Amino acid sequence: MTELFGRLPYPFYGAYQEAAPLQPGYRDRRDLYNLYHLLNHLNLFGEDYLPAVQRILRKYSPA
Repeated sequence: MTELFGRLPYPFYGAYQEAAPLQPGYRDRRDLYNLYHLLNHLNLFGEDYLPAVQRILRKYSPA
């Protein structure tokens, strides 16, 4: 979720990688991980989050 609404300072990610390296394919799954949080924001704060939800759903939906 640290990449959902921008990013934390670069040193955070370096330290995170040292403590718990990201698994292969993380970049491919990142949006899927964030979908829950976007759906929650859509529910709580309204339709401003709908385009991001739709983008992720299209990305992971079969053609």
